[in-house]
Amino acid sequence: MNDTHSPTMDLHMEAADLYREDMFTDRQVGTIRRLSPVKVDGSPDDSRPVSYLGQTQILTPVGALPLNFEIEAASLEEAVRGFGPAAQEAAERAIEELRQMRREAASSLVLPDSGSGGNFPGAGSGRIQFP
Repeated sequence: MNDTHSPTMDLHMEAADLYREDMFTDRQVGTIRRLSPVKVDGSPDDSRPVSYLGQTQILTPVGALPLNFEIEAASLEEAVRGFGPAAQEAAERAIEELRQMRREAASSLVLPDSGSGGNFPGAGSGRIQFP
């Protein structure tokens, strides 16, 4: 019986897009995840490249901000060397996105008319209203 209020989900794994995940950490700065492509039987799939993903966090005035980023590398050694620059670039992107969100939020504020009343509720009240 299919409940019309529940969405149907088509969840299935893509057999041609499987990866084995290995995680490396220095227990101080962050982690590197190595995603090695595998065939559906678990054997290595040398026809696809290995991917390296970095994870760390930066402290902000409102708390820790997690960062996830790709590291361009052909080996774990290169990924370790490239971790810092890739993390820096991800942090700069995240900070710019936060600034953009702040600008958008500030521009969506509507200041009421500072006149002496008007014909609608809240006119001239000096309170900030959100659209």
